[in-house]
Order: sequence, then C-alpha cells, then structure tokens
Amino acid sequence: MRKSFNVKVAIAFAAACMIIAVPAMASSVHLKGGANAKPSFFDHGLSLTGSGALSGLGNQDLVVNLSAQANVRSTCTNPAGATQPPGQNPAPITVTGSQPIPANEVKNGSVSFNVSTAAPASPISGAPDCPNPQWTEAIQDLAFTSAVITVEQPPGTVVFSLPCRFSPPTSDGLVPGSNVTCG
Repeated sequence: MRKSFNVKVAIAFAAACMIIAVPAMASSVHLKGGANAKPSFFDHGLSLTGSGALSGLGNQDLVVNLSAQANVRSTCTNPAGATQPPGQNPAPITVTGSQPIPANEVKNGSVSFNVSTAAPASPISGAPDCPNPQWTEAIQDLAFTSAVITVEQPPGTVVFSLPCRFSPPTSDGLVPGSNVTCG
C-alpha cells in the first residue's frame, strides 16, 4: 500500500515538474502603449526601420520581421555614361528585414524592438526599367507606401501581425506619426 502511494506521488511530482519546465507561450501579443499604440518608422533612403515595444510575450526566443513596399526612384545610364531623361517608372519593390531577440531579453513578457529592412540590390540586374539591358539602372531612393511587422514566437509561429500604411509615401527621415495608419 505504501509503495503504491510513493509511486503515485513520484508520478505526480514528475508531471508537475514537466509542466513547470515548459516555457510560457505568448498569449496576447500587442504593442505597449494602449489601444492606439503604433510603431515609429524611419526612412533611411534605401531602407526602413520600425521601432516599438511589445507586451504579452512568452518567455521564449522571438523574431520580429519587417516587410515594406516602396515606390522606386532610379536612374538609367546608357553604356556611354549618359543619364537618360526622366520618364522611367520602375515597379514598386518589397524589402525585408528581421531582428532575432533571445528569450533572456524578454522581461515580464515585454521587449523593445528596432528592426530594419535591407537595402535593395543596386544596380538592378538587366536594367528592366531602362530602354535595354545594356544600360545600368541604379536605385536612388525608396518612398515607402506600406509596411507589415510580424512577430514569431517561438520562431516559426506568427503571434502578432500589424499592417501599416504611409500617406503620403515616406521621404527620408522620421515618418510623422500622423502619416502612419496601422491596423
């Protein structure tokens, strides 16, 4: 009888330890600052940075991703080195970036992020927006029109996604909060 009781206690103790050892999962990830909180954005010319603070995270590693769409301003240069007159309209481009954040930086379910996109490849191979592929197309600037911030925790499971629009499109520097609509 006593042996049976000890086995039951040992099994219950082992089960409790396994439950406690499982890391806390994200439950309701959101931006810190209330219902109207939104990230801040900075246009670096060829890349975009999104910053903010998250709450409602579990105690696990996470990855903050930023994907942004932009209108491209580029120049076309002929093989002799002369720049073509204005009039080219390159297609919009999407640039992305990510910021991994280790679990030890998450404090009480909260963490700040500062994620930037990578600059696009320039010159553009094959010069698709120029008169022919012998020309060189160089990206001069990006005017961002929208961005999406996603959070993965554990990496691979999206626990938060926030689409934002910029109106008017961004120009270099801090993007005024009044020009950003998220949700």
